[in-house]
Amino acid sequence: MNTRPVFHGSDIEKICEYYHLDKKDIINFGANVNPLGLSENVKDAISAHLDLLSSYPDREYASLRQTISEYCGIPADFILPGNGSSELISLLIEARSPKRTLILGPTYSEYSRELSFSGSIQEYYHLKEENDFRLDVEDLCRALDTGGYDFLILCNPNNPTSSAVMQDDMRRLLGFCEKHGIFVMIDETYVEFAPDISAVTAVPLTREFRNLMILRGVSKFFAAPGMRLGYGITGNKEFLRKMKEKQIPWSLNSIGAFAGEQMFRDSAYIGQTRSLILGERDRMYRTLSGLTGCRVFRPYANFILLHIIKGGLTSSDIFESCIKNGLMIRDCSSFQCLDGEFVRFCIMMPDDNTRLLETLTDQLQM
Repeated sequence: MNTRPVFHGSDIEKICEYYHLDKKDIINFGANVNPLGLSENVKDAISAHLDLLSSYPDREYASLRQTISEYCGIPADFILPGNGSSELISLLIEARSPKRTLILGPTYSEYSRELSFSGSIQEYYHLKEENDFRLDVEDLCRALDTGGYDFLILCNPNNPTSSAVMQDDMRRLLGFCEKHGIFVMIDETYVEFAPDISAVTAVPLTREFRNLMILRGVSKFFAAPGMRLGYGITGNKEFLRKMKEKQIPWSLNSIGAFAGEQMFRDSAYIGQTRSLILGERDRMYRTLSGLTGCRVFRPYANFILLHIIKGGLTSSDIFESCIKNGLMIRDCSSFQCLDGEFVRFCIMMPDDNTRLLETLTDQLQM
């Protein structure tokens, strides 16, 4: 009998305890965080400004919002900073009080968790593997039309599929939702990893549609999950004010607000990150596409989803093979809407990626 526990997400402490491993010896391919780590420029700036902790942050975060405005190419009064995207998801759902929500799945579980506190009925629209997890906009619109929904949630690029909805398709979807009284939340946590950000992001569409809010953060691309800096973007200023009224004052600390400004202005780090991720992602995708024991899907985020099709091999087997080699990937068994054996892993440094490719090749080549 197999008594191995089911690990959820990046539960590295429990995994190391179970396999008798040292955390410092593990390469974490499960967290989807930029392997370059925090920018050295940002570290230096923070260390030189620790005295900011002796004063309250600007309650309006005017300087931070102006920096984000320049970074995103959108008016500063469209922007609401917050304590990570988690706070903003919670605030948005509370302010909207949706009656019936449709979630594009498989996806991040936090949406469902927050909705469970709101009393909203929640259902999933399943992205289909036979379409490479690409969204069929017309089919989704039919589902929205017949389901009586007033709220739609999607992650773009999506976690864990790494698929993306292009901006033209998103415009069509938003236009349909606007006519039918459906508010749309788009989580763009991974959009800065897209090959062409301008082709994917819906930020410019906030000038056209009032039934839209986009959420972003610094956890993944800027390697700062502990900073808890997120921001929402909407052209619906009345709704933005409603969210702000519900937000705890000074929810983002002084150092976080200051560091955020440094991050968004660090063009060298941004360029280095995109060069590393885009180059390594293409290399890994090409290599994995040549393996006969799996199916790989074209990635738009900084991670790749694999469907294991080799007979008798499970996602648990692949996870165990990798962890015993000091490589922690994500077994996707806990994701709703994924039917089959799937694993997901992010893009790390070249030598680590090569080690992972070798381990996967050993397991998946038929």
